[in-house]
Amino acid sequence: MSLEIRESVPLAPLTTLGVGGPARFYAEAADEAAVVEAFRFAEARGAPLFVLGGGSNLVVSDRGVDALVLRVRVRGIELAGGRDAGDDGRGPRVLVRSGAGEGWDDLVARAVAEGWAGVECLSGIPGDVGATPIQNVGAYGQEVAETIAEVRAVDRATGAVAVIAGADCGFGYRDSRFKRAWRGRYVITAVTFALRPGGAATVRYPELQRALAAPAGGAAPPLDVVRGAVIALRRGKSMVLDPADENGRSAGSFFMNPTLEAGAAAAVIARIEAAGVLAPGEAIPQYPAGGGRVKLSAAWLIERAGFARGTRHGAAGISTRHTLALVNRGGATAAELLELARRVRRGVLDRFGVALTPEPDLVGFAPGEIADLVGGGADQGG
Repeated sequence: MSLEIRESVPLAPLTTLGVGGPARFYAEAADEAAVVEAFRFAEARGAPLFVLGGGSNLVVSDRGVDALVLRVRVRGIELAGGRDAGDDGRGPRVLVRSGAGEGWDDLVARAVAEGWAGVECLSGIPGDVGATPIQNVGAYGQEVAETIAEVRAVDRATGAVAVIAGADCGFGYRDSRFKRAWRGRYVITAVTFALRPGGAATVRYPELQRALAAPAGGAAPPLDVVRGAVIALRRGKSMVLDPADENGRSAGSFFMNPTLEAGAAAAVIARIEAAGVLAPGEAIPQYPAGGGRVKLSAAWLIERAGFARGTRHGAAGISTRHTLALVNRGGATAAELLELARRVRRGVLDRFGVALTPEPDLVGFAPGEIADLVGGGADQGG
């Protein structure tokens, strides 16, 4: 067997949050043949297989993971045969294929340097390329769903390679078929993006517009300027990897912004107004989410439910810079972190009737241990 299998490998150092116990088995696959070997190893031992990306959107239980944890290390960024991806109405596009094991921000940096528009607002996000289609990673007005042309993956059941068009991935807000209907079916080995050479940056997010002093509808700044502004914004919220940052050990945003049907949103807004939490003249942050749905700000709801930045539970805490990030202050356990998450979730649900949904994967936990974190609420629209 060319695949090196190790036992009892600590997972906390392989995650940005830095909590959790060991993997029963651990391996790294540099190509698709090694991925298939991992399937066979896990099957022969009756062990589940868990794919670890960059560890940036993950909470591992304190007992660890009784599985083969596989890190996909397929590398390489290249033009996909020099083929042209056509014109999406905003200019011609080229296909850029990246191995799943490439660092996401390395791909973004390459795209910006080459003048390929389409992912510049996703700068500074930690993790690997292969994880981005699963979560439909997005930030500052962009999502990877806008540029993913196809996903290459290995079917766990058969070992066969599948090439899946981006349009067939069922992308939604922080969602995809890989996360739902196809969960556990595929291991992603490469992603092809349709980017716009010489295209204009996407500057439609109000916070980014303010940072760039870019009026809505005006000419977009250069890609590298937009990338720099996004990284600065993320750094100001401790959302870039920085060992010196006291808030740096996190899984990013811990809760997703809730999206509600219009009627449910109106009821929540009325409840907020009746709660007396609005300052004079203050407006409740809300955004259209398509299909008549309304997106609310999870960070705003958490703060108005009484959870201040810097709130602590043991060695876990809420970031002093961003209410959505739960952080490891040093020596935190997964149990401490999830208990803090429960307190926050219960507080928002009791005060405003909105059930926040965790964004990171919770791995190694029994269903009963996390049922109160992932269950819906009466007013939660998804």
